[in-house]
Amino acid sequence: MKFVIQAPIAFIRLTYQSVYLALSQIWANKTRSILTTIGIVIGVASVTAVIAALTGLKAKVLTQVETLGTNSIFIQPRTPKTGPLQHASWWTIRFKPEHFDNLLEHCPSVSQFGRMTWVGNYTVSHREKSVENVTVRGTEPAVHKIDSRPVTIGRPLSVIDEMQVRQVCLIDPKLRNDLRLDRDCIGQSILISHNTFYIIGVLEPRPENAFGGGNQEQSEIFIPYKTSLKMQRYPFIMAIAESESAEVSDDALAEISFFLRKTRNIKPGEPDTFEVMSLQNALETFNKIALMVTMVAGGIVGISLLVGGVGIMNIMLVSVSERTREIGLRKAVGAKKTAILTQFLIEAIVLCFFGGLVGVGFGHLLTKALSSIPKIQLDMAYIPLWAIGLSFAFAGTVGIFFGMFPAIKAAKLDPIEALRHE
Repeated sequence: MKFVIQAPIAFIRLTYQSVYLALSQIWANKTRSILTTIGIVIGVASVTAVIAALTGLKAKVLTQVETLGTNSIFIQPRTPKTGPLQHASWWTIRFKPEHFDNLLEHCPSVSQFGRMTWVGNYTVSHREKSVENVTVRGTEPAVHKIDSRPVTIGRPLSVIDEMQVRQVCLIDPKLRNDLRLDRDCIGQSILISHNTFYIIGVLEPRPENAFGGGNQEQSEIFIPYKTSLKMQRYPFIMAIAESESAEVSDDALAEISFFLRKTRNIKPGEPDTFEVMSLQNALETFNKIALMVTMVAGGIVGISLLVGGVGIMNIMLVSVSERTREIGLRKAVGAKKTAILTQFLIEAIVLCFFGGLVGVGFGHLLTKALSSIPKIQLDMAYIPLWAIGLSFAFAGTVGIFFGMFPAIKAAKLDPIEALRHE
């Protein structure tokens, strides 16, 4: 019983003494210690910065997916990579309005959908003010419901606007301000090219997002879908849909794909000439890419840690050589091999932990620098606690692995030969 109590106390005392001696040696050779741990510092700083950037980007994407809804589905034409249409022109693979007729009746997992058109970029004017390169899109009423982009002033586009092909529009606050319109500009008219449109609502600004949208420098106008067909006879058509729930999102994707293959007369075995993608799919793809980037970064960091480990082993061998007489003296007065081995092993681990601590500090500075760069979507970047723990675990493992050989060499020194060492 007495041994059971004394053994842990003796181990704690030995560890404390070893850490104290290790810190004393590091402090006595400050410059050498700093140069030795540069590889560890670079490795840990790199891995923490990469993990922080990916964690922040993932948090940003998750926030946007929660805003848009994981059951949103985007449908657009796409040239296939194989098959007879792999070199087809846009004219051949474009969507026609009739391709989506009766979609809801044939796709029970889809709750709502709306067609959209890209009419073009136009010069928009009001009295003496004009704004160039304004994006004009045609949308069906369901689009803004699915897109979760509310109207802050006025009303959204309605089924009546669509049926009567009215020349009404929704604008964003930037265009309203650029044209010097009233804050409540409902009922005021603007010219899109040479066509007069009446403003019925002001949309909330589109947020910047990691999916490539949200250009804050370009204004947008939304007009009824059928009105856009009158302005542009052959516009670029795409669609956005919403599944009944996130659980049946895959069913909705399959139903839409089957429906479009039928309406576009795609034969069995031929590749799709369109793309149907849900935000859930995009999120899964992003997670796979993030994992690959982390693995590649981990490999690069591993090389840096390997170099740092070799440096630590080298400096520890030098330390053993310099302190041979000290080791011989300690052995002569009764120090055991385990005590000598523990001392040098802990010294190597402390060196690595010191490098890890400095590396985490530099990683934090890198993260702050990344988050302050505009337009790279990393404002939510942060270093998670598990990344800090992982960094110190890596550093400790390097210290144990590369410190073991010098520690064993010191423990095996013959005390008589050691005391004769000059």
